[in-house]
Amino acid sequence: MTLLLVEDDRLLAETLVDTLALERHEVEHLADGLAARTRLDRADHGIALVLLDLNLPGCSGLEVLETLRHHDADTPVLILTARGAVEDRVRGLDLGADDYLAKPFALDELEARVRALLRRRERGQPLKVGSLVFDAPAQRFSLENEPLALPPREQRLLACLMRHAGEPVDKARLAEEAFQGEPMGDNAIEVYVHRLRKRLASSDVALRTVRGLGYLLEAM
Repeated sequence: MTLLLVEDDRLLAETLVDTLALERHEVEHLADGLAARTRLDRADHGIALVLLDLNLPGCSGLEVLETLRHHDADTPVLILTARGAVEDRVRGLDLGADDYLAKPFALDELEARVRALLRRRERGQPLKVGSLVFDAPAQRFSLENEPLALPPREQRLLACLMRHAGEPVDKARLAEEAFQGEPMGDNAIEVYVHRLRKRLASSDVALRTVRGLGYLLEAM
């Protein structure tokens, strides 16, 4: 999953990127409020969770949050800030933040809150890529509003690709995340990818091979 960290303290940002990478998250870092607002000002931003400082150059974190919530009510936002005023917390939560962590904070607490927000997101919201929808609690797929029945391994593989939609995922990561260490050769994954491509043919969703990087699921 791709997380967006919006933090202008360089040393703290480097620490957080390294910490979250150990949890196998891809982390995109921006240090400027205007850049973050531009990055999030589209429906297909591809970010699973935003970690957002409030005191930023360019524009405030609250302005970034307000921009996001104009068109996206679902992506979790965890506010990170040194501000202790109650009104700042209240304003952030009123604008749609999901959680609040005051600096300085323990890294293990940050990791726990990130995991909790991502679990809540996966439980509560279907994953969508174009007209392809995955209802995780029900373990059901649909494509162009029609049920898409899949064998178990294809289902696990497609769910993994949907969680990483918009970014290439290599075979090793697919094997680990989709099949939890189950013995799985490169050729087997290629076979399942080929089958999924056939199922997605003529739809608005493409499963592409990105040379040297892996497989990329995206809306066309």
